[in-house]
Amino acid sequence: LRPRSSYEDSCRVYQASSPDEVALVQWTESVGLTLVGRDQSSMQLRTPGDQILNFTILQIFPFTYESKRMGIIVRDESTGEITFYMKGADVVMAGIVQYNDWLEEECGNMAREGLRVLVVAKKSLAEEQYQDFEARYVQAKLSVHDRSLKVATVIESLEMEMELLCLTGVEDQLQADVRPTLETLRNAGIKVWMLTGDKLETATCTAKNAHLVTRNQDIHVFRLVTNRGEAHLELNAFRRKHDCALVISGDSLEVCLKYYEYEFMELACQCPAVVCCRCAPTQKAQIVRLLQERTGKLTCAVGDGGNDVSMIQESDCGVGVEGKEGKQASLAADFSITQFKHLGRLLMVHGRNSYKRSAALSQFVIHRSLCISTMQAVFSSVFYFASVPLYQGFLIIGYSTIYTMFPVFSLVLDKDVKSEVAMLYPELYKDLLKGRPLSYKTFLIWVLISIYQGSTIMYGALLLFESEFVHIVAISFTSLILTELLMVALTIQTWHWLMTVAELLSLACYIASLVFLHEFIDVYFIATLSFLWKVSVITLVSCLPLYVLKYLRRRFSPPSYSKLTS
Repeated sequence: LRPRSSYEDSCRVYQASSPDEVALVQWTESVGLTLVGRDQSSMQLRTPGDQILNFTILQIFPFTYESKRMGIIVRDESTGEITFYMKGADVVMAGIVQYNDWLEEECGNMAREGLRVLVVAKKSLAEEQYQDFEARYVQAKLSVHDRSLKVATVIESLEMEMELLCLTGVEDQLQADVRPTLETLRNAGIKVWMLTGDKLETATCTAKNAHLVTRNQDIHVFRLVTNRGEAHLELNAFRRKHDCALVISGDSLEVCLKYYEYEFMELACQCPAVVCCRCAPTQKAQIVRLLQERTGKLTCAVGDGGNDVSMIQESDCGVGVEGKEGKQASLAADFSITQFKHLGRLLMVHGRNSYKRSAALSQFVIHRSLCISTMQAVFSSVFYFASVPLYQGFLIIGYSTIYTMFPVFSLVLDKDVKSEVAMLYPELYKDLLKGRPLSYKTFLIWVLISIYQGSTIMYGALLLFESEFVHIVAISFTSLILTELLMVALTIQTWHWLMTVAELLSLACYIASLVFLHEFIDVYFIATLSFLWKVSVITLVSCLPLYVLKYLRRRFSPPSYSKLTS
């Protein structure tokens, strides 16, 4: 941890990899002991008596998720004394510090208050003892085989009978509106699992404070298991519980997944809430992967720290929260938000709109292509499958671009309800879980609509044209363009001014281009009354039944959102 200021600067700002370290150093500053300087090889402290203490950093042992602790060896420049300091989780530090009868009890008390507990210890080293350690440490780091294991073994040789200095408890406060956001997700039919590295008591307290677990809800704490037999007994006990939240530690979870993966996931997925504590980053990713495989559901992982990156990348949709723990999670995620409360709007409004718009757009693109393909098929079948294209040159290019592109892509602006209504009624999001906007049923419906309209336009043009082939092209192509524009209008739920512009612009482009399409269309024929009534009749026959069906469906079987907008 490094201060970004000079000795005299009163507005000192600390930088660290963890906000917990910043909180601890700020507290020591409040009681008079201030960190005023820090670089790779030294640090300076100011005492309450305004005396500067200089320390040389001899070794640093960084924190890892496997060891759950970190250490440093420093030399006091004034006395020459060498001291090894270490801080870490209580579960590992309990076996390192000298025996005492209060550590476990106090750690439990602080954890039940929702605090992140760290145990701090020290050990004085003689000069010869340190020199011996340094020689073995350097040799271990130079090893070619099993380097990590040898380095860890050398460090562990110092981690014995350390003097317990203190316990620290840092409160990780909930962000604003976490509780209503979780309530919104539950009402939307989304199950929430909490995966954390905190100890069991801290995780349980946080889950209760966030209302992930309600106050009157039963909680089943999965006791610590170490082998297959214990896991079997505990799973049987858990199976007898109904409608209760599950709290399980990472060690027990690893045993259960090793021997009873299917049974555990089946029981856990039935719980209204699951809290997994003491989880390593790899375990978080493993849980996400198992949820995908066992349930077949889509998963969304939300995290704010570097230990959440693997989970975020493993999920179908990763959301990173920019916070005090840096931007590692947000940089690795699909979406980045500044506050957890924005997750509700991201899903209920933007996620819902994106899904419905993507469904409408993809099916309309299929409809647009299948319509003209059906017309070509009907035309070829009438003329004994002769290899004669119905539309040539710019007609094909224009149909796929300037004549129909703008209205179809304007569907990305469509929305069935206002944002406020979507946030107020998260149950609307639950309808999406049934997959109705994009399913085999809707796909087949659009295929049938495309075949009906393509056949109607083509047979209508063949029946109503009088003499020249070019009249078939003029009647059918104009009817096709008008049908596409009317179908977009039929699909739109809420009109946006850009949608109107897109419709009018496409129609204007087609009318204006007729002047240059005399090679394919008889310009004099399209100005006659005969052309107008034939196109009108064909377009009416192809679109009117669909408008009638839409009205009847809204009248007798309205969708859920229409009840809120009426």
